[in-house]
Amino acid sequence: MEFCPSCGTLLQIDPGTGSHRLRFFCPTCPYVCAIQNKIVRKARLVKKEVEPIFSGDDAMKLAATTEASCPRCGHGKAYFMQRQLRSADEPMTVFYMCCKCNYNWRED
Repeated sequence: MEFCPSCGTLLQIDPGTGSHRLRFFCPTCPYVCAIQNKIVRKARLVKKEVEPIFSGDDAMKLAATTEASCPRCGHGKAYFMQRQLRSADEPMTVFYMCCKCNYNWRED
């Protein structure tokens, strides 16, 4: 990856036509640079492990309980937690886990 020395934008490749050679160009400013050497390198991206919102098998069992009907088994009690997933002016998302069958669902 090459970046524009003028504005810092990621440069794009212009494949060129006819006698024109390959070149880099900046999509935001007039910077253009001829590609002198072909450089090919592969680098594997290392993905970070993402921790779930509730970590551990028993995390929800530490939450408060409420009366809620399970969509799977119909049981009337569930553990629940609230999280603000969207912007502050939107309502919180409520996560439920059935006390009987451990089915998880959410309400936005």
